[in-house]
Amino acid sequence: MIKSVIFDFDGTLADSRLVFLSVFNQLAAKHGFRKVDVEEMEFLRKLSMMERIKHLNFPMHKIPASSAEFYELYNQALGDVTLVPGMAELLSEVNRRGFKSAIISSNSKKNVEAFLSRNRLHHMEEIICSTRLFGKDRHIKSYLKKNGMAKEEVIYVGDEARDIAACRKSGIKIIWVGWGYDAREAAEKEKPDFMVFHPKDILTVLN
Repeated sequence: MIKSVIFDFDGTLADSRLVFLSVFNQLAAKHGFRKVDVEEMEFLRKLSMMERIKHLNFPMHKIPASSAEFYELYNQALGDVTLVPGMAELLSEVNRRGFKSAIISSNSKKNVEAFLSRNRLHHMEEIICSTRLFGKDRHIKSYLKKNGMAKEEVIYVGDEARDIAACRKSGIKIIWVGWGYDAREAAEKEKPDFMVFHPKDILTVLN
């Protein structure tokens, strides 16, 4: 029986695509990466994270140093990040039904907390953040251990293939959402347990 629902942040709860695009292009201009056009975003959604990094000529070794700068610029544009339609109602219903809820994100905790506060979302019992692009499986395992939960009692809700891979490594099931950063083609390669295309459909899975 599911007792806890862990949510990804960007692309799952928050529609931050245009802010990501703007911030990335600011860094691209400063550091010599290749800029991204709005028209190119749909193409990028079909690529894996590693394929995107290669396509954008973004050196892997620069990711840690760029993360802090990226999320600080993101914070300055936080007012342009919007809540995915239907997500406020979903979170309220998840809370009403007695599920624990948490966020595990590669965004900064400062940004996540500010967004939740601005949108008056007070349902999250725990927020776990790491600016590492990969390694969510370690945070999932830590969450399970800290809360004394079995793998079968927790499910993750995310929008990227790397979320699916992290859940596979940590042994929990995942609901992939179709409104985020990765296209269906990219997600299907990782074989998510469930695929949904509207927040209310998450409740159907939980039932």
